[in-house]
Amino acid sequence: MPSDPESHAVGAHDGEPHGDGAVLVERRNGVGIVTLNRPDALNAINMAVRGGLTRACRALEADPEIRAVLIRAAGERGFCVGADIKEFRPVTSAVAARRTDPAIAYVDAVAALGKPTIAAIHGFCLGGGFEIALACDIRIASADALFGLPEINLGLIPGAGGTQRLPRLIGVGRALDLMLTGERFGAEEALRLGVISRLAPSQGALAEQSLALAETVAAKSPTAAAYVKEAVMAGADLDLKDGIALERTLFTLLLTTEDRMEAAAAFREKRRPVFTGH
Repeated sequence: MPSDPESHAVGAHDGEPHGDGAVLVERRNGVGIVTLNRPDALNAINMAVRGGLTRACRALEADPEIRAVLIRAAGERGFCVGADIKEFRPVTSAVAARRTDPAIAYVDAVAALGKPTIAAIHGFCLGGGFEIALACDIRIASADALFGLPEINLGLIPGAGGTQRLPRLIGVGRALDLMLTGERFGAEEALRLGVISRLAPSQGALAEQSLALAETVAAKSPTAAAYVKEAVMAGADLDLKDGIALERTLFTLLLTTEDRMEAAAAFREKRRPVFTGH
């Protein structure tokens, strides 16, 4: 999935320098398109990717014109194969290793987005790359996608949310099976397990369908979209009674918004609503 020629290095739009263009950002029709851009290294995660993705997410979150974020990758071979092994260094101390530098908290930055996020996955999606995708709200993949959390083969465990997000998504037993064996699985199995919710027949179709999906989401009321996400994500950590109470509160808040009035007027007038987020 080659990067779009209109894309630009992270920070360039906001006047921030970014050296090697390891992450690209484009803004189109209310969608912030983030492209991992190390195709020669199968988009392996190095310091430039960590910092670039973190900055990209924070810039798009702060941009009022952006209503959805699409994360994709350049090159035909893969979305992301995880950490760049060539960049591994000895750890100075366990305490230092456990402390995450906010400037490179790339998966946390994806998960923290209040706007809907979509991962468009093709080819290899392994380790930290899979964890980036798991931090997104919706995952769509092409038929050639290959998933896995192989950290156990390196004497490690997933360290960017994999042990927490995958079980919540597909269940403890199936997640443990995949993580304890380190086995890879294809797109059809990912769809069956619920890892992805949509399957595109080819990389070309993935590019078209993922952008169309992101633009569809971006056209909805941004406040309602944010509240849907809040209700689902926050509610997952609540018991049913408290989750229902949260839902009711958010629903009630939306009743008085201009977007709700606009939706009702558009329905009566048989036209598409134009949402402003107010």
